[in-house]
Amino acid sequence: MEPLGMTTIFLMTCFSCLLFSAWRSKSRTGKQPPGPIALPFIGSMFHLNPRNVPESLEKLSKKYGPVFTVRLGPKEVVVLYGYDVVKEALIDQADEFSGRGTLPLFDKFFQGTGIVNSNGETWKQLRRFALTTLRDFGMGKKSIEDRIQEEAHFLVERIKNTRERPFRPDSFLVHAVSNIICSIVFGDRFDYEDKKFLTLIELLDENNRIQNAIQTLLYNFMPRILDHVPGPHHKMAQNIDAVYKFISEIVTAHQKSLDPTCPRDFTDAFLIKMEQEKGNARSEFTPETLTRTTLDLFLAGTGTTSVTLRYGLLILLKYPEIEEKVHKEIDHVIGRDRSPCMADRSQMPYTDAVIHEIQRFMDFLPLNVPHAVTKDTKFRDYLIPKGTMIFPMLRSVLHDNKEFPNPEQFDPGHFLNANGTFRKSNYFMPFSAGKRICAGEGLARMELFIFLTAILQNFTLKPVIDRKDIDISPIISSFANMPKPYEISFLPR
Repeated sequence: MEPLGMTTIFLMTCFSCLLFSAWRSKSRTGKQPPGPIALPFIGSMFHLNPRNVPESLEKLSKKYGPVFTVRLGPKEVVVLYGYDVVKEALIDQADEFSGRGTLPLFDKFFQGTGIVNSNGETWKQLRRFALTTLRDFGMGKKSIEDRIQEEAHFLVERIKNTRERPFRPDSFLVHAVSNIICSIVFGDRFDYEDKKFLTLIELLDENNRIQNAIQTLLYNFMPRILDHVPGPHHKMAQNIDAVYKFISEIVTAHQKSLDPTCPRDFTDAFLIKMEQEKGNARSEFTPETLTRTTLDLFLAGTGTTSVTLRYGLLILLKYPEIEEKVHKEIDHVIGRDRSPCMADRSQMPYTDAVIHEIQRFMDFLPLNVPHAVTKDTKFRDYLIPKGTMIFPMLRSVLHDNKEFPNPEQFDPGHFLNANGTFRKSNYFMPFSAGKRICAGEGLARMELFIFLTAILQNFTLKPVIDRKDIDISPIISSFANMPKPYEISFLPR
């Protein structure tokens, strides 16, 4: 066939695809949520900035309203923008919106297993088992508070050994926070100099950096193409495999020393459950789900809290007047001679407000972890087909300008009443809401209060640059908001 004929056929095919896409959008009017016309293969890519999808969705919400549709490559996504629609979906219609939506990048790494990324009966059984077992091993109890206090003491001593020299606090905070979930899941904490543990933390830190690479950001639009394109997104997968290997080695060691009558930790409890269900061909408790579930707990129990603490210290560097108010409250309620405990929090409304404002301001997961509807769902004036992915945007709730005046400004007053008492807000959803709310919320709240209070009880924060030059805006990301790298000195009080 002549080249001109091939070109004509190609153009006609593309034009037909465009007409079909437009027809599909038009045929759904009044039934499914509106949205920009999507192109074949690449979806709504030209309407979304891969480096800052949350900002793009905010702009689209102004045009299409609080419920609208976009396409990430071949996947249709319904976006919920604003407190009312997010609450209505995740809380008022919790069952229908309790599915887990899967982005191509998540599929590549986690393959729909574990607690975070599974669905249906697998998710229900694993989550129920995890919540019960974690409580059995201290989560939410005095025993875990004691562990956090002990780890906070190790962290403070480690900081003292820096002798006021400036350094990046990333690894110190990750190690301390990670040791809490490790003690529950693996039965013991790791020494700060443990080489395998240090390697593991480095892998996770590298993945945090790689998530902002353009190839990684584009992967959810064009996964089949990016699978064959060189780039750092492949390194991400290699790092996850290395973490799996680390966990598998711990599981193997547990299997060799397991005493079924005396489980030491979450891993032992899971192994015992596997043995109990050995004859059940449909059991959800398998070596694969153990590794994936353990990874979920490790990642969730390490990343979010350590990043929040790191962001919080950066903000306090910027605003020494806020740090000073926290110091005064600590001195008044706790003093200098004993460790902070959770009973202190109710007497420390300003410190509590600062911690809440850190979580609100940083908006760690602006898009939330994707949800999905579990059946054909009527929502407001629309019908959302079963399996459709949902973005219940946490950014739209945490940065609501009616609930939080000047939401782009850091202000502990967002969580204080006029008389200085703590002010609760239904808009405070950093852990999401409904049936997919973070299983470790209670642990994270405890860690944030005890770790941050212990640090400020013992140190004054000193920046290495002029405070006016400190930038507290996050590294722009479409997945998780991170603080920009910085150095800090800790001066003993």
